[in-house]
Amino acid sequence: MSMESKTQLYNKVKPFLAVILMQFGYAGLSIICKFALNKGMSQHVFVVYRSAIATVVIAPFAIVLDRKRRPKLTFSVFAKIVLLSLLEPVINQNMFFTGMKYTTATFARAMCNVVPAFTFSMAWILGLEKVNIRRWRGRAKVLGTIVTIGGAMLMTQVKGPMLNLPWTDGNGHQESNAANKQDVIKGALMVLAGYFCWSGFFILQAITLKSYPAELSLAVLICLIGTLESAILALTLERGNLAAWSIHFDVELLAAVYTGVVCSGFALYIQGLIMKEKGPVFLTAFNPLSTVIVAIIGSLILFETMYLVRIIGAIVIIVGLYLVLWGKRKDQPGLKSDNEEVVPTANMATMNERVTTSNQEFMAINVISIKSTNETT
Repeated sequence: MSMESKTQLYNKVKPFLAVILMQFGYAGLSIICKFALNKGMSQHVFVVYRSAIATVVIAPFAIVLDRKRRPKLTFSVFAKIVLLSLLEPVINQNMFFTGMKYTTATFARAMCNVVPAFTFSMAWILGLEKVNIRRWRGRAKVLGTIVTIGGAMLMTQVKGPMLNLPWTDGNGHQESNAANKQDVIKGALMVLAGYFCWSGFFILQAITLKSYPAELSLAVLICLIGTLESAILALTLERGNLAAWSIHFDVELLAAVYTGVVCSGFALYIQGLIMKEKGPVFLTAFNPLSTVIVAIIGSLILFETMYLVRIIGAIVIIVGLYLVLWGKRKDQPGLKSDNEEVVPTANMATMNERVTTSNQEFMAINVISIKSTNETT
């Protein structure tokens, strides 16, 4: 094989390797954070540390890469950034990690697949997403949203029989005692509320990027203001509990550094590269992989109990996710209608350069609304 052939093969395989590696990174977030929370770490303090570390990591890149294209920060943009930081670092992450305390890492990660359906529903209500029920793509998006929400309700309301896995036999009693302390419905509602806010974050971020098109600088400002807002919330909720702010060289420090650097730092850069080359559908289509990884590792390391109906509910959510993604992929510029042949990928870049301004604005909303995975909370 010639050097040129090896280079071409590497360029084809590279996006797949990168997105799989990123899903392992997100899976590690759920496992490490759940382990730290089980050790007694305050989820509210954790959000503060994570946002602060993310700010420090991303800031140098924003200063260098955005120095020539950073627009003026107006009051209107600043107000949107304050609301963005309230939605994602503050409400979303606090609700998500609190819900994870009541449930399991597998449950919380599986629920992440409802975000595209939530985002689509919000965009539809706000008039940012057009749906033609007469076409298959419109029906797929509506049906996928209904199926996804149905799967989430199934996971929330029904457990079903417990699956006795070989590596959890010795820990059944321990898991049973732990399960008695879990308010699954309360935790599930918190996780869903967090993801609902995350979906709203994507919609507002799409609007904000039109007037402030500097992605890294926007991310830094969101993390910085989010750190201040999270600190105020944590000081209020942990009032008089100074021990909650102490952090040692153990899993608590690892969780804060890992999520700040890997999930809020490098993952943002890798995600941007993949999305630019392959598009949002390719990126989001791999989200269920992290659900499977967390389910396996969670049962091995955290001894989480697996329930049959919840696994079925997770599969239903993933089916709904792919229905929504299929419908949205048909809306991308460069793809013909339902009954026409799809344009080859090689021609996508050329066609995207020729789309109108209105289509470009729609794609900005479409890209961010499908982003799932980005960042976990």
